[in-house]
This record gives sequence, C-alpha cells and structure tokens, in this order.
Amino acid sequence: MPQIREMQDQHKEWVDQNFPHQMPHQPLLGIVEEVGELSHVHLKAEQGIRRLGGDNGYNLRVDALGDIFIYMMSYCNSNHIDLEEAITSTWDRVKRRDWDADPETGGE
Repeated sequence: MPQIREMQDQHKEWVDQNFPHQMPHQPLLGIVEEVGELSHVHLKAEQGIRRLGGDNGYNLRVDALGDIFIYMMSYCNSNHIDLEEAITSTWDRVKRRDWDADPETGGE
C-alpha cells in the first residue's frame, strides 16, 4: 500500500487533470460535507429510524472516512501542506500526552 505522501502526490495529479481550477478552500467544504454524512449515519443509528444496511452503517462510515481522507489530501495539496508530515508531527506530540496523570494539560 502506498504511503500517505505517495497517495497525496497521485491525488494531486488526479485533481490537476480533473479539477484544474479548484480553489484552495473547496476541499475544506468537501471535508465538512463528509463529516456531516458520517455524523448522519451515527445519528440515524442512535435514533434507530433509518435503514443503514445489515452492517448497521459500517460501509457508509468507511466510505465517509475514505472521502474525508481524500479531501484532506486535496486540501493539503491546494495549501502546500505535506499531509504525512502533518500527521506524523502531530501524532508525535499527541502520543506523549497523559490525561490520566495530568488531567489539566495532559503533561504539556
């Protein structure tokens, strides 16, 4: 499976071919839309009022998360951000937090 940076490079080529005039903020709108779809699945599952399939919406959640990631790559490409670096550097900070030991700041 390709690494995030490689997927981001492939995605940039695809967007450049298919959406050459995309504005830098447009992928953010896509992220928000997909978060809304993911939230919708959870809401309807909690309310028990929609058919979510035999998997209780699992496939809908997976699809929304995949779309969020794709829009994240697009947003990063449009705004000159290395997504892999953003994830790695942020995770390096977050994983050191210990909210049990320090409920106020997590140790930061």
